Amino acid sequence: MGEKTLEIRSWKPNLMPDEDLLIIENDFSLREPGQTDLNGRAVALVNVKSVRDFTKDDVDAACATKWDKGYYSWELHNVRAVKTDQKVIAARDIYEIEITL
Repeated sequence: MGEKTLEIRSWKPNLMPDEDLLIIENDFSLREPGQTDLNGRAVALVNVKSVRDFTKDDVDAACATKWDKGYYSWELHNVRAVKTDQKVIAARDIYEIEITL
């Protein structure tokens, strides 16, 4: 829907600005290494324009509920909605998956 223009994470991605990143929505926060959600849903294909410190002013653009120190704002651009019913695994970090769009 284009409402979320920032992705908030505790780490910086190793991506080139023209690399596609699939945003996957899941049912619960993945906080532990190796934790996954088998019922993930692909919601958008994006590019990460830049990465900077997460600020209090970023909360609305990130569709976040609060601000926490020590996180990064990934500035998203070229946001393309994904329409598929295919379930995909949600996991921590950046990983490759196959999906039919």
